[in-house]
Amino acid sequence: MARSRPNVLGGLAGFAWLFVVLVPVYYIVVTSLRGQSGFFGANPLSLPADPTFENYRLVLDNGFLRYLLNSAIVTAGTVVITVAAALLAAYYIVRGRTRFSATTYKIFLLGLAIPLQATIIPIYYLITRAHLYDTLLAIVLPSVAFAIPLSVVVLANFLRDVPHELFESMRVDGAGHGRMLVSLVLPMVKPAMVTVAVYDGLNVWNGFLFPLILTQSADQRVLPMALWAFQGQFRVNIPAVLAAVVLSTLPVLALYILGRRYLVTGLTAGFGK
Repeated sequence: MARSRPNVLGGLAGFAWLFVVLVPVYYIVVTSLRGQSGFFGANPLSLPADPTFENYRLVLDNGFLRYLLNSAIVTAGTVVITVAAALLAAYYIVRGRTRFSATTYKIFLLGLAIPLQATIIPIYYLITRAHLYDTLLAIVLPSVAFAIPLSVVVLANFLRDVPHELFESMRVDGAGHGRMLVSLVLPMVKPAMVTVAVYDGLNVWNGFLFPLILTQSADQRVLPMALWAFQGQFRVNIPAVLAAVVLSTLPVLALYILGRRYLVTGLTAGFGK
């Protein structure tokens, strides 16, 4: 049996890309531990001579936890509604086997081609007419609308990989659609559900346009808007701004660590057929 030759160039390219990715992360973390006076006089990539957490305290004392809670509420609400609605839609598309179900799938595919920026004016009009302006719900509803199409496509392709015989055996045993959805579909599509939850959660967590257009008060501010405000509030104190960046990244990093092993499985399901 022939032994495969090591891909030296591929390995070197991988290490080079890892270096490109890690250097900015290292710079952000190290700078967030510097004092404001030490930022201007030290080597940007050197370790701080006198590391301090004063920047983190400064950020936490300026309402950061409130903005973190708002982002968590918006992200959790969007993900829960999106995954639930997308799962029901995907189940109908795969199990419906009707002309209308096929048309429904094409409509969701069409939704992928609609740019968010092109709809911001009608969304703003609808939100204001519904008296939801400057509320967290004003961010959740359009975020759900734009997250559902891709979520339905991923879940539908994953559901097509579930053997048809499993559904038929449960139907023979007298199980209805609700029982099949709970007892068969939910356990089988867990990787895809985690995938869309992580992907949609990251998009909402980092979303800037909807919070910028649909909210204005500090009480409804989410983390992307808070970072923008910190850049004005701490416009000279760059270490404090980067401390806010580090704090806002930690929940996203935890979410990725929890769901990383499902990402490849969920995103590639059904697309190899």
